[in-house]
Amino acid sequence: MNICAIVVNEANGPLCFEDIELAPPNRGELLIKVTACGFCHTDELVRVQALPVPLPVVLGHEGCGIVESVGAEVTEFSPGDRVCVSFGHCGVCARCRSGMPTMCDSFVPINFGGVQPDGTSRLSRGGESVSTLFGQSTFATYAVVNAGSAIKVPDDIPLEITGPLGCGIQTGAGTVLNMLKPRPGSSIAVFGCGSVGLSAIMAAKLAGCGMIIGVDLVSSRLDLALELGATHVINGAETPDVTAEIRKLTGLGTDASIDTTGKSIGTRMALNAVRPGGSAYVIGGGGDVTFNVETELMGVGKSLIGGVEGNSNPKVFIPELMEHYRAGRFPFDKMITFYDFDDVESAVRDTKSGKAVKAVLKMT
Repeated sequence: MNICAIVVNEANGPLCFEDIELAPPNRGELLIKVTACGFCHTDELVRVQALPVPLPVVLGHEGCGIVESVGAEVTEFSPGDRVCVSFGHCGVCARCRSGMPTMCDSFVPINFGGVQPDGTSRLSRGGESVSTLFGQSTFATYAVVNAGSAIKVPDDIPLEITGPLGCGIQTGAGTVLNMLKPRPGSSIAVFGCGSVGLSAIMAAKLAGCGMIIGVDLVSSRLDLALELGATHVINGAETPDVTAEIRKLTGLGTDASIDTTGKSIGTRMALNAVRPGGSAYVIGGGGDVTFNVETELMGVGKSLIGGVEGNSNPKVFIPELMEHYRAGRFPFDKMITFYDFDDVESAVRDTKSGKAVKAVLKMT
């Protein structure tokens, strides 16, 4: 079938609306009519080829929609089901079978190699293959996704808000709830108050953290951080020494920190913000970091830990987040700004400026 999709054809090239051929779902796959898809920083990294997904590629990896048809051997879903879609994984390696799909042996080729778990793409143009992103490519009117990556959405939850649960939101919340598992009353600093960082702040409030410090350069995001659960905020654009300010608030530093900035300076600040014996979690892809092992890490007994997608099992974790949302404990919809599908440039611009925390394109 012919679909309309947003394609990147060259490194740092424009976002092009094009007619693309979408093949029917294979065994274990679903065809979904896409309702909405979040814009994530990862989409921009692919566009500029900081993440070298083979080009051309159809972007979009925080999608949701309605099942149109199912491939052979699919029993969990039926046409008409409402679903959101998370990252791709093989489902058969030891890590996947152990409930750790973020550590899938094929995580990189499936999500960044331009293919589905079976090693092929359902997308083509003029007879030539077009790459898939995260096994979904949901900046499109329709998409074929693996059933193992789809999660049913209850009827009482707005479908159009659920796409970002599949990546950015579960990354931030999962880092706190699945990886850190903070003690009630403990302290945490979150560097970067975009959708990932704000999700971590909401999760820290859920977990009962006593002091939750949000750090960002945009005042409106810090205001939202306070609304969503931060007890203190620091504007890095106005504070000469952020880590010194954190120590002023806490004494020796926080028990834990999370860096979502994707910048080397954010990683080092997160490491220096925690007290001796504390842990810093890095969940924003960045570059090289230089620090002194004796005085900043080993000699003070700190841990520096990387995470992918919050170490989440989406089939289990995303329904938990939806239940927290239903109960009013995880109001992630407050981060979302909607844009029409054909207004993607505004979504990108507002995301880069900080005006939009989580931009979501609506296809219908």
